[in-house]
Amino acid sequence: MSELLFNVTQESDGGYVAVAVGESIATQGDTWDELCYMVLDAVKGYYHDSTPPAHIRLFLHVEQVLAVA
Repeated sequence: MSELLFNVTQESDGGYVAVAVGESIATQGDTWDELCYMVLDAVKGYYHDSTPPAHIRLFLHVEQVLAVA
């Protein structure tokens, strides 16, 4: 596997949750930088006895409601 994709959502408290697509890996962080660190740590732990992907892609889902007045 050359790339692992994480779907990322921002929580109402401002933190982030990342869930891998196709693997049982999930983690969270209070800031974007903390989330990146936690994703790398989780991936290294998950692949501790096998070859990890070469790249990790974080896909941030953003939802915004706009009022039409």
